[in-house]
Amino acid sequence: MSSPIWQKSSYSGSSNACVEVRTAHGRVELRESDDGNIVIRTSPAKFAAFLRGAKAGEFDHHTANA
Repeated sequence: MSSPIWQKSSYSGSSNACVEVRTAHGRVELRESDDGNIVIRTSPAKFAAFLRGAKAGEFDHHTANA
């Protein structure tokens, strides 16, 4: 059985400074493309809730001074 393939956003182009995502064993996994040693795992429901919040701008205040 082959490993699930990591995917990154088409917006990142050829950049390695992005987040990659995949599903494996019923979980959603995320990692930075330039350092794949650290993987964050969560449930599909929690990841969907995070995406809804990000699309709604719930986290925009965290990047206001970045």
